[in-house]
Amino acid sequence: MTQASQAAEPVLKARGLVKRYGKVTALDRADFDLYPGEILAVIGDNGAGKSSLIKALSGAVTVDEGEMYLDGKPFRFTSPLEARAAGIETVYQNLALSPALSIADNMFIGREIRRKGPMGKWLRLLDHKEMQRIAREKLNDLGLMTIQNINQAVETLSGGQRQGVAVARAAAFGSRVVILDEPTAALGVKESRKVLELIQDVRARGLPIVLISHNMPHVFEIADRIHVHRLGRRLCTIRPDDYTMSDAVAFMTGATEPPPETVAA
Repeated sequence: MTQASQAAEPVLKARGLVKRYGKVTALDRADFDLYPGEILAVIGDNGAGKSSLIKALSGAVTVDEGEMYLDGKPFRFTSPLEARAAGIETVYQNLALSPALSIADNMFIGREIRRKGPMGKWLRLLDHKEMQRIAREKLNDLGLMTIQNINQAVETLSGGQRQGVAVARAAAFGSRVVILDEPTAALGVKESRKVLELIQDVRARGLPIVLISHNMPHVFEIADRIHVHRLGRRLCTIRPDDYTMSDAVAFMTGATEPPPETVAA
């Protein structure tokens, strides 16, 4: 992350988020900041509220209290479709891919391109050639050259290739923010390496990325900053160059309290 991006206003910001499920408080006055051009890792123990935070930012859940801002403008999404329309793309652990459909069809689920003229306007026919062309272009932009046939079913791809398709879809349509939830979970070493390279390629294209992960080596390898989430709120924000993986785990689990200067970072 450059000095300019550090001095900039956050692309995505939240203050005082509260989300309750009955007597359970998933978010307890949580804060969040994502700056331009950075990879922000979000870490936390199971039940810390990471998923609720990400779902709130991506429109999957509605918070009870708090404020959220995209490019300085307040928002309160009521669905993931609204978040997508605003330029926030999220890749969840289940990838949200349809195995029986082709790669191109999966890239354009919910965004299908109709043919020009009466065939598209009145008969609502889809422009498959254009969608295939754009899908191939987006995959090539991210270096996914191992996928030869854009029309092959997603169920025929390896785990890493499926993750690549999901990331490529998010990068293709996410104009402001890309959120990745455990993108290397259940992948082998080689496929995990490819996904990490994809993430860095997406960042190089100017999109800030939120990375939720339990894999500390991956977090410390590619993250610019690390948001430590504990007991429903942001505990602190640290930089990988200043702390070790052991420090991060200690903060995350409550074994050690973070330095005061990191709490307001």
